[in-house]
Amino acid sequence: MNIHEHQAKQILKKYGAVVPEGIFALNVEDLLEKAKLLKTEKYVLKAQIHAGGRGKAGGVKILNTLEELELAAKDLIGKTLITHQTGPEGRKVKRLYVEESSNIEKEFYLSCLVDRASSKIAFISSDQGGMDIEEVASNNPEKIITTKVDVSDQISVLDCEKIIEIFKLDNETKNQAINLIQSIYKMFTSMDASMVEVNPLILTKEKKIVCLDAKVNFDSNALFRHPEIIELRDLNEEDPAEIEASKHNLAYIKLDGSIGCMVNGAGLAMATMDIIKLYGKEPANFLDVGGGASKEKVSAALKLILSDKNVKGILINIFGGIMRCDVLAQGVVEAAKEININVPLVVRLAGTNFKEGKEILDNSGLKLISADNLDDAAKKIVEAIK
Repeated sequence: MNIHEHQAKQILKKYGAVVPEGIFALNVEDLLEKAKLLKTEKYVLKAQIHAGGRGKAGGVKILNTLEELELAAKDLIGKTLITHQTGPEGRKVKRLYVEESSNIEKEFYLSCLVDRASSKIAFISSDQGGMDIEEVASNNPEKIITTKVDVSDQISVLDCEKIIEIFKLDNETKNQAINLIQSIYKMFTSMDASMVEVNPLILTKEKKIVCLDAKVNFDSNALFRHPEIIELRDLNEEDPAEIEASKHNLAYIKLDGSIGCMVNGAGLAMATMDIIKLYGKEPANFLDVGGGASKEKVSAALKLILSDKNVKGILINIFGGIMRCDVLAQGVVEAAKEININVPLVVRLAGTNFKEGKEILDNSGLKLISADNLDDAAKKIVEAIK
């Protein structure tokens, strides 16, 4: 689960990190009233959307007066920002954040994430802050270091020193950086975060280490332990279909293709998407209905797929283990009674009760195409939508 920059900074501040003082608002009037409390020479106005690259898209502005801030805020609120992370449709700005300006001497990059391959926590650090880390990795890989640490109650000073070595700090600022690493590590482990990124992390002319920007993601599977994090969820930043999917505990991600997929099991779902691409078309979604899906859940999944106007055909690929093929078939039939399925539907069933499931579908009166295996199913759905 993603959160906004202003929310991420408040969490980091709670755990001891230094962040610029700032305020957020949902409208210009409230923003200006709160901004009067900031003690700063200049105002830094930032659009709050769940995407990077805001600065290049005009979503970050440095302003000298409250009058300038008002004009810029009116221009930014409600504007659609298009960045390399939003896609061509962009994101509409519905909340604004203003913080005090900082006197920057140096910029660094710092992030922390779960390294699943080693079952450790990986810190990535670079002295090339303020840039896309992918660009740095491509052009100057020697400017990035990765330090993997064991999961524990706290991180050692020795590991902290390895992480910040590339920053080349003096003793005074080095101690600040060590404290920051310890704060981030504590927050990361205690709140079940999956990523913390500070870019840029800055050294000010006043010799302070400050988190100038912050991005935090949380492990959605652990949210049941953190109701305070769930409260930070901004549904305006999420795809409506994905919000609907979460209500039914469906693993759903919208894509840009034309063939809707309903599969049980993440691995089988990815294989299904791959074979659709192999035959020259693109999947419209990733959708895993899970191993023990009820007919109600299957019905909800089918409605979700059909809500996408780009879908020209549907491929249902079920291997019955825990999931019974007859339960899936009944869910498909019930969904079809409520909505008009006017696109080709290819079904491949195998495993538990697949004969019973096939019989239910055959007797349903639905116009569907039966497939013998995954390869056959992919060929048939691609042919059907041509």
